[in-house]
Amino acid sequence: MRRIAVFVFSCLICAAASLHAQVTPSAYRGQLSLTAGGMGSVFQPDYAGGGLPLSSPQRLFGAGVYVDLKFTRWIQVEGEARWLRQNAYVDITEDNYLIGPRVPIHEFKKLGITPYGKALFGLGKMNFEYNEAYGRFTDIALGGGVDLKVSKHFVVRPFDFEYQLWPNWINGTLKPYGASAGIAYKIF
Repeated sequence: MRRIAVFVFSCLICAAASLHAQVTPSAYRGQLSLTAGGMGSVFQPDYAGGGLPLSSPQRLFGAGVYVDLKFTRWIQVEGEARWLRQNAYVDITEDNYLIGPRVPIHEFKKLGITPYGKALFGLGKMNFEYNEAYGRFTDIALGGGVDLKVSKHFVVRPFDFEYQLWPNWINGTLKPYGASAGIAYKIF
């Protein structure tokens, strides 16, 4: 009888040592991460000259940089600078310097895909026709896109769309829009 009790007691000790209360954690603490990258853009500047907001016969092309700062899953900030100076119609160019919240819509972890939305605010700079003048204006950009994680440190942004509003433009509201694509490196 004593041997049976010792055997049962030993089995219970071994079983208790191998049991785990949770296989996976119920929550993760937010991890700060910083990702920085470059992008190429094509935009309809919504200005063709003459002081009136009208569609341009040519699209503007340019390069830019962006930074994503992630505090938690839902608290993220994006900053971007874009210089749209190629393919300018009568020397009309635009630059954007924007910052604001970025919200991931859903994270497809197995595929490494994260669609997101963003609302950025900042400064838009325009060079007017024939280099006669330039101006700085308030710039509000609403948009979204997709990030594709290709490795531990590299993220490809195959598509990013923005619809901008320049509310205090000279004769009304300017509404440029466009798309970008780029690649970034996760610093930490």
